[in-house]
Amino acid sequence: MFSWMAWTTPVAVFFTCIALLLAGMTVWEIKSPAVLRKGLLPIATTRGDRLFIGLLAAAYVNLAFVGLTGKFAQWFSLQQEPSIWISFVASMAVLVLVMRRG
Repeated sequence: MFSWMAWTTPVAVFFTCIALLLAGMTVWEIKSPAVLRKGLLPIATTRGDRLFIGLLAAAYVNLAFVGLTGKFAQWFSLQQEPSIWISFVASMAVLVLVMRRG
């Protein structure tokens, strides 16, 4: 069923984190409804809005990294392409930034 995708450990961890975030945010929203807040983003957002925007940003960070790994190896004269774990950490950092400051 999932044979169309390359299920490596980093990919599985990434999607597991997204599923846990969605489940946790659902429980949090039921227990304590969100209110609008204005932060770094130019619009007033709720927790759910910031999660959505953060997940989009995390996806773009991962896609950009995957698209540029060959170039990174060439530019920095690396023996092999950089680990995908780097993009995982960077995307989670972007998500945390949007959730906390957005």
